[in-house]
Amino acid sequence: MFRMGQLCGRCMQLLRDFIGFVQRMSSDLVQGIKACLTLISKCSCLKQNGSKNRQLYKPILQPHERVTAQEFLQHIERDFEMSPLGKDPLEALRTLSFSENPGLQQSAALYYLHMSQHMNLPLPVEHLEPFYALLSSADLEVQQMSSLSLVNFLLEGNIDKELVVQMGLLEPILDLLESEDPTVQCNSCACIMTLAVSESNREAIGAARGITPLLSLAKSYDPRVQQNAVGAILNLTQSEKIQQVLCKEGALPVLALLLESPDSEVQYYSCAALSNVAANVQHHKDLLRPSDRFLLQTLISLLSSSVDKVSSQACVCLRNLATSDIQAEMVAENALPKLCSLLASGSEDVRRASIALLWILSQHPPNQDTLACAELLQSLGMLLAAHKTDPVIVGHTACIIKNLSLCKNRQRITESCCVEGLLQTMLVTEAQEDSLRYVTSCLAELAKQEGAMLHMVQWMDEPLTKCLVRLAGQLEYPELSFHAASIIQHMIGHEKMMLLWKHHTGEIQAYLKNFLTHQEVRFQQLGISTFCRLRADPDFSLAFRKSQMAKLLEQVHQQTEETQELLRAAMCHEDS
Repeated sequence: MFRMGQLCGRCMQLLRDFIGFVQRMSSDLVQGIKACLTLISKCSCLKQNGSKNRQLYKPILQPHERVTAQEFLQHIERDFEMSPLGKDPLEALRTLSFSENPGLQQSAALYYLHMSQHMNLPLPVEHLEPFYALLSSADLEVQQMSSLSLVNFLLEGNIDKELVVQMGLLEPILDLLESEDPTVQCNSCACIMTLAVSESNREAIGAARGITPLLSLAKSYDPRVQQNAVGAILNLTQSEKIQQVLCKEGALPVLALLLESPDSEVQYYSCAALSNVAANVQHHKDLLRPSDRFLLQTLISLLSSSVDKVSSQACVCLRNLATSDIQAEMVAENALPKLCSLLASGSEDVRRASIALLWILSQHPPNQDTLACAELLQSLGMLLAAHKTDPVIVGHTACIIKNLSLCKNRQRITESCCVEGLLQTMLVTEAQEDSLRYVTSCLAELAKQEGAMLHMVQWMDEPLTKCLVRLAGQLEYPELSFHAASIIQHMIGHEKMMLLWKHHTGEIQAYLKNFLTHQEVRFQQLGISTFCRLRADPDFSLAFRKSQMAKLLEQVHQQTEETQELLRAAMCHEDS
């Protein structure tokens, strides 16, 4: 050993440098240890396994906790039915919930579970505070009971869903997603699913990085966990912002694979989630990669599902994906026979979803010849006959037939029962204006073709004649009036129709007067054309003379000449 006084100046300096080096090393080491322990303490594995660690010692029951537990027990025995949510039980629940004794926490969790299952009462805001401690508990039974009771309260609408997030309960709920216990996983997923019904909650879940654990649980082998995880993802897809996050996190391949799940609920949830994403065109590139048509083929196969809501949702998803680029591919993948079968479904949702998809497909010209097949036209005619009061069915069917009438196989439409079905829908007294407008527009288009018009004449009778004249004469819906009048104009000249029209001479003159004085030129032109064709009949000619229709035409002629003079003057001024 040596004394400091024995050292020279150089050795003293070396020793000081060494001491400083050791001090710096120690400081860095301490900081490193602290940082390491901090990271470990925040890991969810400690929360999952905390209950095992606690079993190494027996928690001490504090005196005030013992008194509170005794008083709480007396309250349950005497006053529970009278005041389950009173001030005294709330204070007791707080004490029990924040205790380190698992038994006391279990008592509080059990109390809330009993209330959630047997009492349909709104839960006061103050009662959400104990939930934070219970959901954060290291005891598995407490986690199970508290998460289940929270789910029950949420499903019954006894807790404000946005308030749950505002009170900070989202953090412990998301932590429970990483539990190893399937029951806790199931309950926490159900909580997220019910919370994700509002936009603010969806954004909060996304911001708290709740997407990744949900996608992980969507692959769970436990059907309950998988259902609730995919259900939560479905609700989250209602937000366009969260759709972006889901796509970045790799949700699309997961959801596509889940379409093949043996569980129909999982199929439905994943298909509905994909439908929401597909409603946003910017995601179509990711959904429909040219090199991989797995999603398209799987959705088409789901059209044959025996579960109505699955086949219906598959139609919706395909409709949202049906850009012109893949419409022909859908038809080529044998979707048409499946859709024809769905039109005869006993489910209204399935019928409506399938007819809406067919309407989209019929808008693509290359598909029209394929769609104008006897099988589909027969199905459409039967659909009209069976559901003539359904405005969605009637409107979409009329639009499909009109689209198909533009193709070279329009003769098949004439020979089918579709024309009769369309005519009969006009007689439905409760028919809505939208559906009637689509029907008359389709019939007006068909009436331009001689063969289709002759076929329509065969089905015309007094009720249909009266209906057409009434629709042409009503003033509330101009488009409907114009289409009905167009049908009438095309049918003039046939002996059967002239006999029928003569029973409504007065009504026809009335709507012609409205047309001749209408502000739109197309109405005036249709009125003049109809007048000229009807005037060839002696009875109508006589009726027109008596009603001074010629005088009205002269006024229209005079106005037209004045308009032409003004136009000529304007054009000459422009040239000069």
